[in-house]
Amino acid sequence: MLFAITNLDKPDSLALRTATRDAHLGYLDGIVAQLLLAGPVLNADGQPIGSLLVVEAENQAAAEAFAAADPYARAGLFETVIIRPYRIVYKDGKRLA
Repeated sequence: MLFAITNLDKPDSLALRTATRDAHLGYLDGIVAQLLLAGPVLNADGQPIGSLLVVEAENQAAAEAFAAADPYARAGLFETVIIRPYRIVYKDGKRLA
């Protein structure tokens, strides 16, 4: 099952994000088979202010465990984390459902 994980950084936390980025990317590299997509959410100036990930997980609890194990989360970067089931309707210019 797919889950969308939307994270919003705490205010003024770019330094923490930058310091933790390599560990975060290493974590994602280790579970890349579970990732449909992942990347930062940006503000109007192009600076990262959060993250969006779509991951394959067995259930809500597994998606929550995945999110909690992220080095960004362990470092306390996020102000909010929202995890919801997700379904693809369009992909690569084609309607799937």
